[in-house]
Amino acid sequence: MNSSPAELALYKVLQETRLDITPQEENRLKKLIERQLETDSDTITPANFIKLLCTIRRKGWTKKLTQLVQQKKYVWVQPEDIAWAVSFIHTPEPNETNFENALQLALGNRLKQSSGNAHEAIQNLQLETNNVSARTFDNEQLTIMADTVAMAFDIQDKDSFIDQILTDYKINKEKDEQLLQTAKARKKQEIKRQREWENSLVSFKDIPAILHCSSRDALKWIGQNRIPIAQKIKKHGKDIWKFDPVELRKLRNQISSWIEEVPKGKKGKYINLGDLNIKNKVLANVAAMDRYAGHFITARSLKRHITIVTGPTNSGKSYTALESMAKSESGIALAPLRLLAHEFKEALAERDIEASLKTGEERNIIPGSRFLAATVEMCPMDNPVDVALIDEAQMLTDPDRGAAWTAAIMGVPARHVFVLGSPECIPIVKRIANLCDDPYDEIILQRKSTLITASSPIRLSKLRTGDALIAFSRKEVLDLRSLLMQKGHRVAVIYGALSPEVRRAEAKRFNNGEADILIATDAIGMGLNLSIKRVIFSTIFKFDGQNRRSLTSQEIKQIGGRAGRYGKHENGIVGIMAGAGDPAFIHRNLEAPPIQENDLRPLVQPDSDIVQAIANEINSTSLFGVLTRLKRAVLRPDDPNYRLAKMEETFAIASSLEGVDGLSLKDRWTYSTCPVDDRDNGIQRLTHWAADHAAGKTISAPGSGKLPNPVQASRRELERAEKMHKRLVSWRWLSLRFPDFYPDLENAEKNTKKLNEWIESVLRQKRRKIEL
Repeated sequence: MNSSPAELALYKVLQETRLDITPQEENRLKKLIERQLETDSDTITPANFIKLLCTIRRKGWTKKLTQLVQQKKYVWVQPEDIAWAVSFIHTPEPNETNFENALQLALGNRLKQSSGNAHEAIQNLQLETNNVSARTFDNEQLTIMADTVAMAFDIQDKDSFIDQILTDYKINKEKDEQLLQTAKARKKQEIKRQREWENSLVSFKDIPAILHCSSRDALKWIGQNRIPIAQKIKKHGKDIWKFDPVELRKLRNQISSWIEEVPKGKKGKYINLGDLNIKNKVLANVAAMDRYAGHFITARSLKRHITIVTGPTNSGKSYTALESMAKSESGIALAPLRLLAHEFKEALAERDIEASLKTGEERNIIPGSRFLAATVEMCPMDNPVDVALIDEAQMLTDPDRGAAWTAAIMGVPARHVFVLGSPECIPIVKRIANLCDDPYDEIILQRKSTLITASSPIRLSKLRTGDALIAFSRKEVLDLRSLLMQKGHRVAVIYGALSPEVRRAEAKRFNNGEADILIATDAIGMGLNLSIKRVIFSTIFKFDGQNRRSLTSQEIKQIGGRAGRYGKHENGIVGIMAGAGDPAFIHRNLEAPPIQENDLRPLVQPDSDIVQAIANEINSTSLFGVLTRLKRAVLRPDDPNYRLAKMEETFAIASSLEGVDGLSLKDRWTYSTCPVDDRDNGIQRLTHWAADHAAGKTISAPGSGKLPNPVQASRRELERAEKMHKRLVSWRWLSLRFPDFYPDLENAEKNTKKLNEWIESVLRQKRRKIEL
């Protein structure tokens, strides 16, 4: 039987190179050689043959190199480093040295792209590794890491560089350990102090002996809020009151004046112990978390009126309030997101009103302007205005940010307050209005375009221009992006880790037709004017940080309501992807009545004034101690009017800061409210910055590094850039509050812009890397 030209070529080149191949490799090589052979040729050069053989062996080399990395515990090596390294191997039978050299070359190239200098490269490697494993390094690992970096950056005195890295790491590790141990000791001390205080409390029956009064008088004065209740606990279903004897003794010299207030021969107003509506106070009139509305003095001095404007998405809530604001002399527009604050500023500009801008990480103050667009957390509480707008009031029940909406609605110093939200927010906003003694009225709006439920599931092959596909994680969004791009679609994406600038750019690409399909998380539920025809859920489940659960009717309404933008589409369609569930589930939830919250007590949290007041009263400079007292005693879980927000991240930061000396309580509180990404060691990084601040050092702005070509960027490199952007957000936030210690704001803004532009360039690519 005659051999084919490819078989002859393979036979000849194997004789010449004396290389062995497997039967599987033989079949693949024949096909590759056949494509390369010229007409009437049966010869391939050894160099071309070796190149082809290396190509088909690289998959196996990836596995071998991965095993080598794991065996040697090179924990800083990433999958793309290995994938890149095997592309540098050009010998068909590599040994361990070949693998090591290729890995060194790949890692060195990557470090030079992502880092400005050798020391920054070391820091980046350590940060990346801690993100994955939260581990420390031994001397051997650090030496190999430093050697790799030294070679990448062509460090001449490599031994001195490695010694310096080892020394710096040891010093920093000792500092971290000292911070940790100090924090643990102080936390232990504060917990002990709290327990001692709780053990010192006395019961109601002890008050007469301390104050030299009758039980009847004591009960009356408690009802008049003259005797503070330090703690209330439930025991066997019964309320037990506890009182601070130190505070009671301070009241002795006031007793005579209290008694004289009741005319001789007349009885004072007494109340029954079991029926008393307890205002649970630990610190007399100081913290007053149980009378939170009274904390906002300017707002309480105004004659305010609240208008609750509710309706589904696309019903014109913002338009209604902005039109009223435009007719006034001054106003404040509060948004849940920085992106939306910008949109409010632009909406006011369209009405010939130049407004200032204030968000957590930026300020743009227009001299002479009496209008402000801001994020909710930045609500000013001092200068009265005519009209305020507070958007997305359903966020009042959000466990992480709800307290900011409570403070804004209670504290915004406006004579007319428009509170906008979905119908679910009505009961709790009314509750807040009653607590503030503010009259209110309601405006209920209807959707401006019709919303229709798709009767049958929608297949990926049936997606069309104007569709928005909804997923609930970054990974799912990027997976769907890759899948649809393989099918030839032009895709825009929006998810929570993207900055407002990138989200806006992606929205613009979708709206102007540069992208056919939008893939997004529930990040599109608030803000962003999107010209969506159909919203299609790729799943009806989401992970909420604790559990994987079904979508709520409010989530489906909020996201589904983005379909059918008024003025662009006559109606909107909401559907579900084939295989993701029953369309009837979507229909039921879109038609469901508003869900009523079981607990209408608004969430509250302290501000710096309340924190300082508690600290003064308990004679403590420990933020952890103040927050512990606040949580355990100031506002009990069964307070009739308010709920204390969880404040888990604030507690975690306060706990970590216990090891830092030299910061005032106010500065600690500021650090504890800084936005950080704890999945990126954000709290640890923040603590290091705070320690440098306390030591009088300035903190350099995080860099952007040398970013790879967007065309070649992997998913991991995209994620790394997103994390670097979040670090810059934290730094810029602190720079606005501590400019002397975070001075290089201009460079930080430059790096932020560079990252935003690079991330947008990556997302704009029409092709994807295979590993994406």
